[in-house]
Amino acid sequence: MAKSRSIVELITRYDLGGVDKIRSLHLSPPHSDSQTLVYIGTSSGSLLLLSLDTSTNIVARLGTTVSLSASPVESIFVLGDGRGKVVALCNGFLFLVDSLLSQPAKRLGGLLKGINVVAKRARREDSSSADYLLPSSSDESSSSNKFLQMLGGGNRVSGVKGNDGGCVFAVAIGERILLVEIEDGKGDSFVVLKEIVGIFGGGVKSLVWVDDYVVAGTDNGYSLISCVTGQSGVIFTLPDVSAPPLLKLLRKEWKVLLLVDNVGVVVDTNGQPVGGSLVFRRRPDSVGELSFYLVTVGDGKMEIHQNKSGACVQSVGFGPEGCGPSVLAVDEAGDGNLLAVTTMSKVIFYRRVPYEEQIKDLLRKKRYREAISLVEELDLEGEISKDMLSFLHAQIGYLLLFDLRFEEAVNQFLKSESMEPSEVFPFIMRDPNRWSLQVPRNRYWGLHPPPAPLEDVVDNGLAAIQRAIFLRKAGMDTPVDEEFSSNPPSRADLLESAIKNMTRYLEVSREKDLTHPVREGIDTLLMLLYRALNRVEDMENLASSVNNCVVEELETLLNESEHLRTLAFLYASKGMSAKALAIWRLFAKNYSSGLWQDSDDLVPYLHENELIRLSGKEAAAAEAARILEEPCDPELALQHLSWISDINPLFAIQVLTSDKRTEELLPEKVIQAIDPQKVEIIQRYLQWLIEDRDYNDPQLHTSYALSLAKSALECVEIQNGNLETDARGREAHDCNVGSISLFESDVRERLQTFLQSSDLYDPEEILNLIEGSELWLEKAILYRRIGQETVVLQILALKLEDCAAAEQYCVEIGRPDAFMQLLDMYLDPQNGKEPMFKAAVRLLHNHGESLDPLQVLEKLSPDMPLKLASDTILRMLRARVHHHRQGQIVHNVSRALDVDSRLARLEERSRHVQITDESLCDSCFARLGTKLFAMYPDDTIVCYKCYRRLGESKSVTGRDFKRDALIKPGWLVNR
Repeated sequence: MAKSRSIVELITRYDLGGVDKIRSLHLSPPHSDSQTLVYIGTSSGSLLLLSLDTSTNIVARLGTTVSLSASPVESIFVLGDGRGKVVALCNGFLFLVDSLLSQPAKRLGGLLKGINVVAKRARREDSSSADYLLPSSSDESSSSNKFLQMLGGGNRVSGVKGNDGGCVFAVAIGERILLVEIEDGKGDSFVVLKEIVGIFGGGVKSLVWVDDYVVAGTDNGYSLISCVTGQSGVIFTLPDVSAPPLLKLLRKEWKVLLLVDNVGVVVDTNGQPVGGSLVFRRRPDSVGELSFYLVTVGDGKMEIHQNKSGACVQSVGFGPEGCGPSVLAVDEAGDGNLLAVTTMSKVIFYRRVPYEEQIKDLLRKKRYREAISLVEELDLEGEISKDMLSFLHAQIGYLLLFDLRFEEAVNQFLKSESMEPSEVFPFIMRDPNRWSLQVPRNRYWGLHPPPAPLEDVVDNGLAAIQRAIFLRKAGMDTPVDEEFSSNPPSRADLLESAIKNMTRYLEVSREKDLTHPVREGIDTLLMLLYRALNRVEDMENLASSVNNCVVEELETLLNESEHLRTLAFLYASKGMSAKALAIWRLFAKNYSSGLWQDSDDLVPYLHENELIRLSGKEAAAAEAARILEEPCDPELALQHLSWISDINPLFAIQVLTSDKRTEELLPEKVIQAIDPQKVEIIQRYLQWLIEDRDYNDPQLHTSYALSLAKSALECVEIQNGNLETDARGREAHDCNVGSISLFESDVRERLQTFLQSSDLYDPEEILNLIEGSELWLEKAILYRRIGQETVVLQILALKLEDCAAAEQYCVEIGRPDAFMQLLDMYLDPQNGKEPMFKAAVRLLHNHGESLDPLQVLEKLSPDMPLKLASDTILRMLRARVHHHRQGQIVHNVSRALDVDSRLARLEERSRHVQITDESLCDSCFARLGTKLFAMYPDDTIVCYKCYRRLGESKSVTGRDFKRDALIKPGWLVNR
């Protein structure tokens, strides 16, 4: 069961005096801003009127007593049509009386007698339910009768004007229900709209009418009746032994509460149960609805329950036990804040406590969870505005924070849409500070002290807990957190929790649309909180991302706490590249000198969207390279290039080849800034300039080729064992296994590729460098550049013995003498080298048809084995003869085709065409008769005039025979 809280408060009492008991009660809408009329029906059949002034809480009796009958007044209704009339049920009859009880009551006779219960129709404003009222003129009585016939049989209609002004009632008489409209002024004063009979057992005891449905309660159970069709259905039946049925319309959600003893079942207007059952402590005498609460009275007590769960949140005693049945009335037509209950002859008035006061009371008692639950319930029911909801979340958050419940406090802060993040600045940094003027002076309820640094909040909160524990031991009732009092937390734990949760709030606040000064405060204070928690990774992530931190507020603190990586990231994010690079250089220097030792945990580094881990000095070089890749002072890049390349040449290359830089580095200065020993870096940079940046400077191309050639010479010498690496461990480029290579291919392959692809370098300068080396293929490429074909063939054929390359070079030369020259080299290599008979035979085999057989025979050496040469020479001679005969065949076929085409042309020109008097020109359609005419190859005929206009190659069909030749079947293939 929930703890009791003050939902309603007593405002006044009124004692009727005498022995007459109160039987019914009704609160009418106020006639003025502060006056409410109270109608009281007694057991002796009298009707009384009281006036309650809600501003002074004074009750006064108005008018005289109106006597209706000797029987009790069962129920009272006020007509809502502005007529100033009151309807009362007494002794089975309905009585009509003026609202001030100044005139005698008038009884409605006719059919309305023996009435058990009356229910006023409740109709929603947006309801599409049927209108049961009659037309205003007798001329329309026929159409009215037709409409009422649609509602069902058993209707008794009087042609009297109707008005839907809250004067339509459902009247239960025995086992039938009449739907009637109360009429005042003439006639029988009412009209029966519909009669529903024969569907109830034991008589109707309770009744509710909502829109087009009536819910009726009998001794047997509850039923739902359609007012349009008259059909009914059982909602559920009552046990054999149970209290009388009791119904209550819940106007807020337009549902109906059905009572079975002390259990309430809520159904919708279609009779379908909604939600769970509500269990009350006892069977209530009467039920009312107060905002989103249910109010029950009985046995001298009034209980207020939550309408969803049925939990009792307040219990108020207003009379002694056994004081008899009580009556409850709520001002449902007014603001819904006033209610009244009765005992024998007393009326006790209560007023709903404003929700602000309820929340304040709960907060003063430190019942925070109940306060939060109430706020959420008010929001769910639509009882408060968004601004007030945000205000309440912030107010509760402040109280929770000062009560050391930091996680719950921040949860409330995050729910507040109107709370500004700068409101928490004083909790992190003492005033005055850079952002003191950004803190709004919001007016709260004054339930908490002014903001103070978190250390002070924790100290004051712990002191308050100790004080409350002491006062409780002394016998004083002091609100205190039971968890904290039984197990007080340590100061360190509380301070850590405070900082963590304040950090969480600022992290979320970063995503809001705020002014620039507030954004600066959030990021700067967030960095301070990360530093307090020693969350280094979060500090570095914040500093390296786009942020609004104020460097002046942080650099001294970060320096003192030695969070230099964070400071370097912060400098870089603010464009202070020189300071950032100085820190990274210091890192690299200390790691390299051994002053700092790399830990086992490598530093994470994001490279091309891939997270890799580097040592301390490598990470420093990588971050420095990342800064220099961005647009910055070129002199700064040249200044730091040396130490970055010492650690990892890949990072140096990233700096030199960055596409993000807006101001290009001068190649001359770059080459000067790089250590000449770091040849690969220079080569990679020159390659990037030439291949990616399309530099066309011949000197640059020559320098790149010379550098590659020198590296290739060194590699050849090392591979041949002619060069030892010096004591300093100088780089041997691609040949030094274990060094970091900047290229995927070896140096000779790169040299050969470049020599073949570039036309801008000086080949003679390269040749001078490699002349005495073994770089024969490179020499061949260079000699080819300068046009020395004989030297190229000698290198390919004799030095490299690459027959295929030599033959291909001859093909590229395209002269037959090149093959003869190559054959001569194979047969007479000179310099004491043996003849290359197999290579010669291969050449004759592949390109023998390009050689003169006589010259070949002259060139053949007497020492060449006949077995090797005979087959090849024979095949060469046969190929020569075959080639000659093929030429003859082609010549004769060409002559035959020429003769054939001449004959076809002659036959086409000598064709006869018959022209009659009916023949027409295909262009102008004139009769040809004896006129000159012309015929085109597509058989179209035109007169001479049209022929001159069209020309000899274009017919009337538009076909141009010069561009689109016409080939007729039989041409060129008829012989």
